[in-house]
Amino acid sequence: MGRRPHPRSQKSQKSPFPRLYGRHAVFAALANPERSFRKLHVTHEMAGKYEMPKGVTIQYGDDHDLGRLIPADAPHQGFVLEVDPLEPAWLGDILAEAENDGQNRPIIILDQVTDPHNVGAIMRSALAFGARALVTQDRHSPGETGALARAASGALETLPWCRVVNLARALGDIGDAGFWRIGLDGTAPTTLAEALGKTQPALVMGAEGEGMRALTIERCDQLARLPIAPAMESLNVSNAAAIALYAAATRVL
Repeated sequence: MGRRPHPRSQKSQKSPFPRLYGRHAVFAALANPERSFRKLHVTHEMAGKYEMPKGVTIQYGDDHDLGRLIPADAPHQGFVLEVDPLEPAWLGDILAEAENDGQNRPIIILDQVTDPHNVGAIMRSALAFGARALVTQDRHSPGETGALARAASGALETLPWCRVVNLARALGDIGDAGFWRIGLDGTAPTTLAEALGKTQPALVMGAEGEGMRALTIERCDQLARLPIAPAMESLNVSNAAAIALYAAATRVL
């Protein structure tokens, strides 16, 4: 008789709904009134340490039971929450808010950044530095996943995320609304600080290696670079986004 495989070595069970894992991501989702929940999976140990939410179907199990629900070696920390996806924010609402509230807060736009860890980390930085929203193209960006939610560290539940059909058209609408569209490009002659000035910025970033597509670059008002040392060719896109958002948040207006 063959040896039974360890449960963590088995493929995770498929689900048509996002499964969020880890205490921070799960608790942030549970606290979001816009979320609809399907089932909370929790270990007996964690259930004894935390008060379980009301009105949510709960399935108790052990570490191996929860491990089978998510990718191998994903750190669930005793919690896996199956949810309905959030409704995407509407870009028109974001632009109308910007016109009416008078706050100089950036929008960040990602052109074909597909790694969920990077997108989640960018969401975390965007929320930390007061960005209005994240804009991505729906066909060339990750959906809601446990990996993205964990990297976002709660920001998935709070930061408006606009997933648009046509990114070039969205950039046109953003420009018409008075945003100065700055594309981050390591070869640009102008630094980001110089390009930011006192504008209301829309920071545009492309995928690592490939960068922004030609049509995206055409829709930018200006290209700018981060002033990194020549010894380093480029930064991870999430690190670059964090620096750009910090620069926008701390400039003197």
